[in-house]
Amino acid sequence: TNPRRAVGYCSLLLVGLRRTPVHEAAQRGESLQLQQLIESGACVNQVTVDSITPLHAASLQGQVRCVQLLLAAGAQVDARNIDGSTPLCDACASGSIECVKLLLSYGAKVNPPLYTASPLHEACMSGSSECVRLLIDVGANLEAHDCHFGTPLHVACAREHLDCVKVLLNAGANVNAAKLHETALHHAAKVKNVDLIEMLIEFGGNIYARDNRGKKPSDYTWSSSAPAKCLEYYEKTPLTLSQLCRVSLRKATGVRGLEKIAKLNIPPRLIDYLSYN
Repeated sequence: TNPRRAVGYCSLLLVGLRRTPVHEAAQRGESLQLQQLIESGACVNQVTVDSITPLHAASLQGQVRCVQLLLAAGAQVDARNIDGSTPLCDACASGSIECVKLLLSYGAKVNPPLYTASPLHEACMSGSSECVRLLIDVGANLEAHDCHFGTPLHVACAREHLDCVKVLLNAGANVNAAKLHETALHHAAKVKNVDLIEMLIEFGGNIYARDNRGKKPSDYTWSSSAPAKCLEYYEKTPLTLSQLCRVSLRKATGVRGLEKIAKLNIPPRLIDYLSYN
């Protein structure tokens, strides 16, 4: 689990004196009680010592009805807790697509000015490809950089969420983005996931990239292991001309290039190939 998310959740549980009945009802999904509290004039924006609002609590637990009630009652949609995280970050961490949709419909910023993990990072961390796809559709920054985790692609690879990786790459995420010179392919080699390694290379991952320790992805594999053999194969065997053309064209179309590719006046089979379908 996300250490920061765990700390926030523990704070919500432990700071009993500063929590309100609204926090309690929101976290537990007790929508009837929450509605009664709101109707009696309870403040929906009361914060705990860690600046956790009832909307944070409901979003983190994926309590859709409670999120809806709080938003309708005037809860601050982009409130930040002590980590700087917004309710949208928490909803993405829970993997609740319905909570994410609700928050976005009330104007939640998909790219809040955070120095920590963005909503897209959180969705990749939780492994919710549906949330990842929705966030990208509404303009999430594919290259948002967190000082601890790197880009969303780094997070998805480190957690081995292949579906999320595929969505990010297809949307135009930079396969060779670096965190301390460490690429997503370095992460894939470290977690020893052959399917992930192959996917990244197919999208143009650089097998010769070196991190801040001067190591290539293959340097993080055991000799004769499946990941080592996979990387060795690609080091010895150049990509096909068709694959090189696909990668080059994808680079030329840039971020969210699939929309441009779909409009090209070329046969549908080529469009499918360029779209990795």
